[in-house]
Amino acid sequence: MKFDRLLSIVLLLQHRALVPAKELAERLEVSQRTIYRDVEALSAAGIPVYAERGKDGGIGLVNGFRTDVTGLTTDEARALFVLASQSAHSALGLDHALGSALRKVMAALPAPHRPAAELTSRRILVEPDRWHSAPRPETDLEALYAAALTDRRLRVRYRHSGRTTLRTYTLDPYGLVSKAGTWYLVADHKRTPRLFRTDRLSQVSVLEAEARRRPGMELPQVWQDLRREVEDREEGVRITVRIHRERLDMVTRIAGYYFTGPPVPEPGTDEWLRVEFAYPVAKAVRHLLQFGADIQVLDPPEAHAEMARAIAELAELYGAP
Repeated sequence: MKFDRLLSIVLLLQHRALVPAKELAERLEVSQRTIYRDVEALSAAGIPVYAERGKDGGIGLVNGFRTDVTGLTTDEARALFVLASQSAHSALGLDHALGSALRKVMAALPAPHRPAAELTSRRILVEPDRWHSAPRPETDLEALYAAALTDRRLRVRYRHSGRTTLRTYTLDPYGLVSKAGTWYLVADHKRTPRLFRTDRLSQVSVLEAEARRRPGMELPQVWQDLRREVEDREEGVRITVRIHRERLDMVTRIAGYYFTGPPVPEPGTDEWLRVEFAYPVAKAVRHLLQFGADIQVLDPPEAHAEMARAIAELAELYGAP
């Protein structure tokens, strides 16, 4: 919208003496001719904006024309600019809004705090996605977001972990949570709180019916209750293994979620460490096959036997040497 663009121009000019028209055009994704027309519109509206021609020229505001926000400390200003990567904002269709909001905040900051905030935005980046994250199916996060904001029910098709078939649910959404780069929909199903990974959702439909959330319940409380359920689940089978010291970092990165405590030195050797895993079932110990001979399962006997069966199956499939 033109109004938003005019406001963005004013805010960009407030913390620069002169800004080239080409730079304004690139940042606002319009032509330089449009920028000059916008400058004329601002001048006609009484904004003290001017243009200087020439190699070192540009567009500027008369000194002293600016807004101010009082009460912010330097650390508070820095905190505003330590933001997650644009992946989360893009997923919700808010990437352009993020850029606009930061320009407005920067222009409104007290002059002494602007350098610290701008430097922080260039020196600190929070990236929520893990290395080598697998591609995830496209999910209509904007529809989920819209349903949560407008208090509408949702009808979705969902694939549960380990299943190939889809189930249909009618949900009353509380909102969305992004955890370690994974988006979750928090919603009630038949008045019971449920957690749905958005990358397993398909055929998302926003219904006309109003969401029927439980009275007094809000997203932070429901999320905390659901998260506690996940974290407090029974550990299942405890498995003792030894790990080659040189592979500890890799194992921790990939399978550290299942550790029940820190690795400890293996008695009598400097090459091996001992650690205890907790898997939901003994068969899940096959997860450790990816580390080859750098991991050895010690206890319990059923986990050791499960690894032996898996190795025998692989040898039969590929042919023993």
